Amino acid sequence: MMNEHWKKSTYSNANGGQCVEVAEGATTHIRDTQNRDLSELTLPAREWTALLSAVHTG
Repeated sequence: MMNEHWKKSTYSNANGGQCVEVAEGATTHIRDTQNRDLSELTLPAREWTALLSAVHTG
């Protein structure tokens, strides 16, 4: 995904392990920082918001 602003999770390990990055917009893209060139998970913004809400309340 080109020209998108990827943000690294604040919960990611500072030593470079088990990290994820997210690019939010009309569609949210999620990828593994150790495998950026591999596939990414893509969700509509509404589904991303629902996932975050479920995680925060769980």
